[in-house]
Amino acid sequence: MRPKTFEAHCLRLPAATKVVQWEGTSVFKVGGKMFALAGGYIESTGGFMFKTSNMAYQLLIEQGLAQPAPYLARAKWVQLMANDSLPDAELKAYLDQAHALIVEKLSRKALGLD
Repeated sequence: MRPKTFEAHCLRLPAATKVVQWEGTSVFKVGGKMFALAGGYIESTGGFMFKTSNMAYQLLIEQGLAQPAPYLARAKWVQLMANDSLPDAELKAYLDQAHALIVEKLSRKALGLD
């Protein structure tokens, strides 16, 4: 997936925002909590990073498609081995899941619904 496509998909998700941090890294958030990262220092170390479920975390790593994300692995984040490690449709589904995993832990107030 191209970085522009990754960004466009992340920003289409409900209440998603983007900030640039850490050497130009695009940080995608919902309710102030991160769910995906792209660009910046990540470009020099591999592919996109995102939050996963426990099962997806194990599956992506075992299949050699991803590695534990630096600094975020304990929270079940992965870093793809390359931006094209997954077909676009599959990566979009993982991004949808990453967003949903964060949303389910947020209050209505944090989501701007109150």
